[in-house]
Amino acid sequence: MRLIIAIDGPSGAGKSTLSKALAAELGYTNIDTGAMYRAVALLATRRQIRLDDAQALRQLCRQMQLVFKRSGNEERVLLDGEDISAAIRAPEVSLLTSKVAACAAVREELVRMQQQLGKEGGVVLEGRDIGTVVFPQAEIKFFLSASAKERGRRRFEELQAKGMDVDLQQTIEEVRVRDAADSSREHAPLCRADDAIDIDSTALGIDQVLALMLGIVKERLARGLPGDLG
Repeated sequence: MRLIIAIDGPSGAGKSTLSKALAAELGYTNIDTGAMYRAVALLATRRQIRLDDAQALRQLCRQMQLVFKRSGNEERVLLDGEDISAAIRAPEVSLLTSKVAACAAVREELVRMQQQLGKEGGVVLEGRDIGTVVFPQAEIKFFLSASAKERGRRRFEELQAKGMDVDLQQTIEEVRVRDAADSSREHAPLCRADDAIDIDSTALGIDQVLALMLGIVKERLARGLPGDLG
């Protein structure tokens, strides 16, 4: 049996990057939960389904077939057999994804789908409630954090690199506001599992955090947790 590894934490802590990197190192599948919501937004647009029609969105989720595949160093997302890896990153899809993610019916269906995709193990998932709601039975749970100031700085530099005119202090404040919203929202609030391993990435680079995670995984496996490193 291969492990289920959950990575939770606030926005900007590096969860997505580290989830992909850790999965690649272990030869596991990275189940990109954000891509799942993007896929729903894309398909709803194609089928002209209103994003406030919860029942239609629920039915859409139940009908669609999502598969995550690794091709060399690249991760591909297949929707009903079609590679939508690029299509779900289009700006118009990004704008709609937050509306889709706010729908409780969509969240319920995608949690069920995530549990189905990951039940055999050999997966890494990241989010805000993976270790508490989606896979409370995950063998290894990480809670990745960083100070709001540092996460704001990272976001600021990311936006600057894209040529956007942004203010550092405003970006940091936006991170703090999002933290409050993520922790208090009704559906899928940010939660830390009681048995999660805390990693503060404020003063650490991606490679350093990845090395820490890999060390913990190997230590747990050496102590007898089921699973293998591929």
